Amino acid sequence: MNEHIPSPYPAVAERQDKQKELVIEQLKKTPIIQIVCEKVGISRATFYRWKQDDLVFADALEHAIFMGVELVNDMAESQLLSAIRDQNMTAIIFWLKHRHRSYGTRVSLDANLNVNRSLSTEEQETIKKALSLAKLIPESIAYDEQETE
Repeated sequence: MNEHIPSPYPAVAERQDKQKELVIEQLKKTPIIQIVCEKVGISRATFYRWKQDDLVFADALEHAIFMGVELVNDMAESQLLSAIRDQNMTAIIFWLKHRHRSYGTRVSLDANLNVNRSLSTEEQETIKKALSLAKLIPESIAYDEQETE
């Protein structure tokens, strides 16, 4: 991977630089690579080749995609709020389930198991990982003890 390989043909390099700028700008608005490639007039193969060969472009892509996703998230949340204002019950339930602690999905764990032995270290780690993946405990708890051993 190189930071930027200059083309032996200045006109080609200039055209590619302009196309790369367009790709970045389009991704900020629509973070979908296929759509952006079609708008700019390049193939996906070209997109991925540029990404691999030009680290500056690759970094700019990551930032542009992040900004595009944030824009779409904002638009979606705005539409959700509009649906809530229109008394759309599905939207109301979705909002409460995902944004209000009292309405979220609950998981109950029964610790009254009749086990006559202690769990092995491996079993404890597996349980911590599972709880972490289920977002029931912070990831740091699941992986802290492993790193110290």
